[in-house]
Amino acid sequence: MVGARPNLIKAAPVVRALRSSGERPLLVHTGQHYERELSEVFFEQLGLPEPDVNLGVGSASHGRQTAALMVGLEGFFVEARPRSVVVYGDVNSTLAAALVAAKLHIPLAHVEAGLRSFDRSMPEEINRVVTDVISDRHFTTSPEAAEHLVQEGIAVEGIHFVGNTMIDTLVRFRERLDVDEARHRYGLEGDYAVCTLHRPANVDDRDSAAALLKALGLVSGEIPIVFPVHPRGRPSLESLGLLDLSGVLVTPPLGYLEFMALMSDARLVLTDSGGIQEETTVLGVPCLTLRDNTERPITLTMGTNRLVGRDPDFIYSTALEVLSDPPRGRIPPLWDGHAGDRVAEILHS
Repeated sequence: MVGARPNLIKAAPVVRALRSSGERPLLVHTGQHYERELSEVFFEQLGLPEPDVNLGVGSASHGRQTAALMVGLEGFFVEARPRSVVVYGDVNSTLAAALVAAKLHIPLAHVEAGLRSFDRSMPEEINRVVTDVISDRHFTTSPEAAEHLVQEGIAVEGIHFVGNTMIDTLVRFRERLDVDEARHRYGLEGDYAVCTLHRPANVDDRDSAAALLKALGLVSGEIPIVFPVHPRGRPSLESLGLLDLSGVLVTPPLGYLEFMALMSDARLVLTDSGGIQEETTVLGVPCLTLRDNTERPITLTMGTNRLVGRDPDFIYSTALEVLSDPPRGRIPPLWDGHAGDRVAEILHS
């Protein structure tokens, strides 16, 4: 079950491994992300089969979207009666599918279980916690995730440390990344940085958004920034002056291969994305996370990630520090390109 762009990246290795083992997994796309740049192009580039069903739910408030997802998923699950339901990550589609599967007594598996920011103001944190409570199998990306689950009362026999399926996709496609084409497309001849922003706390709150735009203005005085802007945050950021930042190149969202190529050769990445914290760790690219917390602390202890919050001066000073002395990270255990195989083997057993 997938619903948003990160789900597609995480699901592709599992779907491929299940099909290789002789299974025929049904792929449900809820349509939570529906723009071509956030959905269709990812199916094309990642080699995912066409969804068996696309609910086409689209955008709405959290309550309305989750309700619509549950209605659509309930009808499909009742008709298809799957042997199990596999959900990915922490978006509203994840929560909706988990709730429906649990109420229909269908065994539920959560890929990327146990991640915690301990910030209940984040809708993703609520989705993670609730999904883990009602899941039967918990596939984790890092050792501390299992510790969180055990502390919350999850039976240890249902917890499986498999690695990171998002990194499987990066490992698979890394040699196909065309850095020269990405540089040519955006006229990038020297060093550059990449930025992404999409979380409500950063793009919907005007004070936070204004502070982050000020930070981008400061950093872009040192190094040009390429900023593929997520559709949901673009109106707010533009109203606050995003397009007036002379050192920031604003682009539409990019496909997976294009964005990974751009990011892989960047001197610095500024982001509020969880997945990008992981991908930059494997790519060895310094990452400044524009948040006060992260559900992926292993990227801080082993990787190239730094938490910098939203204070423009601190972001700028940290960017200068990282540009002059880039951190040297390590790749976390089992982030080796075979997590999807491990998930499929356990599901197949």
